[in-house]
Amino acid sequence: MENKKEMRKWLDDFNLNHPLVIAGPCSAETEDQVLKIAHELKDSKVSVFRAGIWKPRTRPGGFEGVGEIGLKWLQKAKAETGLLMGTEVATAAHCKLALEHDIDVLWVGARTTANPFAVQEIADTLKGTDKIVLVKNPVNPDLALWLGGVERLHMAGIEKLGVIHRGFSTYEKTKYRNIPEWQIAIELQNKFPDLPLIIDPSHITGDRKMIFEVTQEALDLNYDGMIIETHYDPDNAWSDAAQQVTPDALKQIIKDLTIRKTDDTTDQYTQKMTKLRANIDVLDANLLELLGKRMKVADEIGQVKKDANVAILQNNRWNEILGKMILEGEKKGLTEEFVLKMFKAIHQESIGHQEKVINA
Repeated sequence: MENKKEMRKWLDDFNLNHPLVIAGPCSAETEDQVLKIAHELKDSKVSVFRAGIWKPRTRPGGFEGVGEIGLKWLQKAKAETGLLMGTEVATAAHCKLALEHDIDVLWVGARTTANPFAVQEIADTLKGTDKIVLVKNPVNPDLALWLGGVERLHMAGIEKLGVIHRGFSTYEKTKYRNIPEWQIAIELQNKFPDLPLIIDPSHITGDRKMIFEVTQEALDLNYDGMIIETHYDPDNAWSDAAQQVTPDALKQIIKDLTIRKTDDTTDQYTQKMTKLRANIDVLDANLLELLGKRMKVADEIGQVKKDANVAILQNNRWNEILGKMILEGEKKGLTEEFVLKMFKAIHQESIGHQEKVINA
């Protein structure tokens, strides 16, 4: 699959002067609920109404969606409001029913994207469709797996494709429900700059109070749109209550978002950026120099441990360093998340150096 300008055509055809907005409840609960929310979003910047019909839950026993009957509610909402309708599909049966009910936008969920067999089944079922098909990132941080899902759909002759960044699962406790791992989405952008990229702040944050912050960060990175879970009574929603916002809150979020230019060609901007980027280049070179020196010390430590027949990993020492660096990082304006990632990477590289010395 190659990047082509035509990848953006379906998005350009909306003729929007703002990022694409997809919004609606996590789950379709009742006909009245679907219609009420759709009508509240009708006269806004929302282009696509979303609602989960089938809800894959991590463990059995939870609400798993109303099923096929919900598609009829979406049809009715479309007829009454004119909004396009979207829902998640995970099986061939889901796809067939969604097409039969003229659903406009289909997306492959994170759990499904992680399964190439399931994605291929969906691609075969949707072969040649003119519907918009979006692919959420897989639950694990694997760019190849994410792009593989898109490629399978592309090979099935589906032209209206896009991706949704909904964050990645982690065993660590962070402020996010699913950590963004922005660099993975940025790398995808670099490979396919014309493949529409949409942020899903609801699933990244799991907290309605953080929706604006993450959406703005995505727009600052040139994302093309957002998909935000919206419910008229979020606290009593049948699924994912904490991450849904009210229609009024959604409208305020959209109003408060800052849309930035992709570039500035003025001399003043160019001169300032050239100077600052040169400064960054010098600092980056210094960072690599320091890291190289640090690894030479790690080699020496490995030799001392080898001579004394001591194990490489010293947990007490590692935890002491990590706690100290987090505190020092805060003083320098660095987030705990960044410091953890950086020093874990440094620690892993250091262990690798020591292993080479010890096993030489």
